[in-house]
Amino acid sequence: MEGRRDLLEREAALATLRTALADAQGGEGRVVLVAGEAGIGKTSLVRAFTAAAAADGAVRVLRGSCDHLLTAREHGPFHDVARQARTDLAAALAAGSADEVRDLLLAEVSVPTTVLVVEDVHWADEATVDALAFLARRLETLPALVVLTCRDHEVLPGSPLRRLLALVRPPAGLRLALAPLSARAVSALAGGSGLGLRLHAVTQGNPFFVTEMLAAEDEGVPASVRDVVLERVATLPERTRTLLDLLAVVPARVDRALLDAVHPDWAVDAEPAERRGIVELADGGLDFRHDLSRMAVADVLPGARRLGLGAAVLAALLAQEPRDEARILHHAVLCGDAGAVAAHGPDAARRAARAGAHQQALSRYEQLRPYAGLLGPEERAAVTEEHAWELYNALRFDEAVALSEEAVALRRGLGDAAPLARALVGLAWHRYLAAEVAGAAATIEEAVQVARAAGDAEVVELARSYRGFLLVLADREREGLAELDALGGSGRLASVRAIYRGLATAFLGDPAGLDLLERGVADASAEGQREFVALGYTALVKSARRLGRDDAVRRYAELGAARTSGIELRAHGYTLEAHLCQLRAQEGRWDEAEEGFRELLEAAPQAGILHRETLPHLGRLLVRRGDPEAEGLLERAWALAARTDILPVLVPAGLALLERAWLAGDPGGERERVALLLRRLDRPGVERQRGEVLRYARRCGLTVDDACGRPEHQLGLRGDWRGAAAEWARIGDPYERALELAESGEPGPTLEALTVLDELGAGPAARLVRTRLRDLGVDRVPRGPRPDTRAHPAGLTARQGEVLELLGEGLTNAEIAARLVVSVRTVDHHVSAILQKLGVPSRRAAARLARQTAAEPAPAGR
Repeated sequence: MEGRRDLLEREAALATLRTALADAQGGEGRVVLVAGEAGIGKTSLVRAFTAAAAADGAVRVLRGSCDHLLTAREHGPFHDVARQARTDLAAALAAGSADEVRDLLLAEVSVPTTVLVVEDVHWADEATVDALAFLARRLETLPALVVLTCRDHEVLPGSPLRRLLALVRPPAGLRLALAPLSARAVSALAGGSGLGLRLHAVTQGNPFFVTEMLAAEDEGVPASVRDVVLERVATLPERTRTLLDLLAVVPARVDRALLDAVHPDWAVDAEPAERRGIVELADGGLDFRHDLSRMAVADVLPGARRLGLGAAVLAALLAQEPRDEARILHHAVLCGDAGAVAAHGPDAARRAARAGAHQQALSRYEQLRPYAGLLGPEERAAVTEEHAWELYNALRFDEAVALSEEAVALRRGLGDAAPLARALVGLAWHRYLAAEVAGAAATIEEAVQVARAAGDAEVVELARSYRGFLLVLADREREGLAELDALGGSGRLASVRAIYRGLATAFLGDPAGLDLLERGVADASAEGQREFVALGYTALVKSARRLGRDDAVRRYAELGAARTSGIELRAHGYTLEAHLCQLRAQEGRWDEAEEGFRELLEAAPQAGILHRETLPHLGRLLVRRGDPEAEGLLERAWALAARTDILPVLVPAGLALLERAWLAGDPGGERERVALLLRRLDRPGVERQRGEVLRYARRCGLTVDDACGRPEHQLGLRGDWRGAAAEWARIGDPYERALELAESGEPGPTLEALTVLDELGAGPAARLVRTRLRDLGVDRVPRGPRPDTRAHPAGLTARQGEVLELLGEGLTNAEIAARLVVSVRTVDHHVSAILQKLGVPSRRAAARLARQTAAEPAPAGR
């Protein structure tokens, strides 16, 4: 926690120190003990406090530190103080006169107002302790504050330091026990990386460990943390170190039964480490106080020693009843015990999946994967299918398809039709999500045929239900409804079928679909089907969007996020967040929308068909901003549209390309695309999408019909710019409103449009409007943001401007990410864009430019 900017959750401690200083300035001296474990932030707190205290020159700070030497140096910290002292303290120290040293220290702190800081007094020599005790007894009438930092848990019984600590009591003495950081604070330090909760669990909120882990480039324990831990462990008795080696290979609290089996004398051997605060006995087991300490010890274990200890632990775990499959799997993998992995891995993975811990389940299936050949044929097929479903949940759809294909091949070899039909259903679903829509359709048809041949009613219901789902999602809503209705309202998937009935109804333009969907969500919730609840909310969001109910989109997305919070169902979360980003873009909150889209794309590069919710929308937003990156995004978006050939993918990609052509003044190549879109949109339930295509086609100069069902588009197509602008104002879309104002043919509304576009940062559209104003005969067309008046002459976005300022402060990308609460990848992108726009070769050059700009005086007003 270097520097004040990372000093989180220490406001109360700082306030206590400030109060103590105020008392000292009033002639009532104080001694404050800042206590806590290694890395808790004692030094950072004291440095932040003293820096602020000394800022105005009225407070003098003297500082010394105790060193962790094999034999402590006499008066160790006062050698540091002597270099800052006004008295001849150095000579007294050289002479070794304890009385003279104490007297000179008293003279130093008698000068108003002095803060004496002595760090790490747990390593203090006895002479230092005596001198500090001497001062503490006399502080009440002195204009001084003495601040001591200490790892109080390392002060052993009988230590001379206990005499000093006994003096730190009211009224002159205060104790500050620093608590670990909360999960929220750790998440702030970790930025938008997604590591906050895991990092808090591993480090238990120790700020030093958190920052060291964040600073490390690999997944191991940073060397500086390891050194801190190992230095303390090295002073322990040999049998205690042996016990710590055992604890180090067990990444969890070790229960008494396991300790009794592997290290019978553990209670005696643990005591020295427990006194030093390295381990703790709690909840019926023994563990390192910090997992990073365990990792540090484990990192230096020789391989043979690690394997031997792991094998002993594994044998003990296998002998226990009931067995802990997850711990068995962990040690079996580390020991390379293939038989144990194959025997216990499947149950461990399934247990995690049942608990909703899908990331852990996926990790366990991946651990099991190299040993799949040791499984029986039936178990291997089942594990492969289950693994594929966990890959689906992780948005790794391409890999899910590959494993599903393998599962189908295994099932074909086994010759059992019902399990084969189930495997085919899984493959069909994963192919759809991987944007293999045609392949999904063919596969689900085979699944239905195989299920019917098997004569298993439950499997037939499964296969036909998924056929109905896929038909709805492939623009064949009526066929899908017929299939779902034929299956009735009972059965295991009844609530899911109800959700897809509602989706199909809404997609056909009937608002009653929203009511059906809400009932389906209620049924799924009553049944405790959390995944189906999440599915229902994504269906509600998509349906409300299709129907033009933007108010409902926000409500359903926010409610869905709240109802599914903490559930590891990423596909649904991706869709909900993407729709919120689309709303932010519509509302003119372009920086927020862009960041959100980028976060989603970076987090799920294999998201397949779900990219329809992000790729074209981010590409279109960047087109509006004049960002050249839009080109590549839109190429990818149209490739996805061509591959899937379904409306939810075709329309957003086609619209983005149509707007790009209009803004670039090159609409000629869009005629065929417009014809394709209008042909596909000649159906009920897509009035909004059809109207938008017609409106942009007209802007491109293409001759199109002006009949559509949405007033915001129809009014514009008919030349009623006032009515259209009013509709867009009601909807809350400033960009589209500005475009309609610009159609007025009148200087006033067109100038208003230009103002709005400039404020949004819509450079390409603003350029078209400036040309239109000149054509209208306006003599003084506003030139827009100029280098000498706008915040960022190079055309940086507001967020890029913030990043540039932080670069100027010398922050790293990780520090900027923590400050702005975004991912490091997002900051990386912003920095790349800044370098491009500024025309500089490096972040250092950009930082230098930022500092120069900040130092320049503002231009004089006119």
